[in-house]
Amino acid sequence: MGCRVEFSDLAEKDLERAVRYLARKNQEAAIRIGDELVNVALSLSNLPHRGVPVRSRKGIRKVPHRHYLLFYRVDEDRSLVRIVRIWDNRRDPEALRFG
Repeated sequence: MGCRVEFSDLAEKDLERAVRYLARKNQEAAIRIGDELVNVALSLSNLPHRGVPVRSRKGIRKVPHRHYLLFYRVDEDRSLVRIVRIWDNRRDPEALRFG
């Protein structure tokens, strides 16, 4: 049985920001990449430990997709994967905060 996947408010804003930025150049590509990011997140339902642990952030894992990193937590007790950030890895990593 798979885990439920949910997005934090911050992750939803990250996704919206990425799609809006991409849409300035290419609306179709923005929708496609936005859908891909959601699908990567949903795929963690069946493989929640697929991503690698983030050394500096206890309990956080990450999985890459294109120029993005999806950061998430796994709550085994609740069978939950919570996407905490969707980060464009071309941005300054020093600006990355987890809320």
